[in-house]
Amino acid sequence: MPPKPLEPLARRLMKGVIVVELLGVLGAYALFHRMNNSREFRSTMNEKFPSILEVYYQSNEWAGIYCIRERDRQAWADKRD
Repeated sequence: MPPKPLEPLARRLMKGVIVVELLGVLGAYALFHRMNNSREFRSTMNEKFPSILEVYYQSNEWAGIYCIRERDRQAWADKRD
């Protein structure tokens, strides 16, 4: 009995990898979109995952959108007072 070719397995694995990558990209976009639209969510991210929030701020600054970080810090400081 000859061995089965690995081509069907390779195709399924490749499709699985593509699906996982697509879900990752969509998840990253959803996270960015939610952070972009909600200061409260950014506050939560600041408490739980500050490194992810830093990436958000830097990506906006690289895109030429400044002052989000400063406005957030000011709003959070005003809220604490």
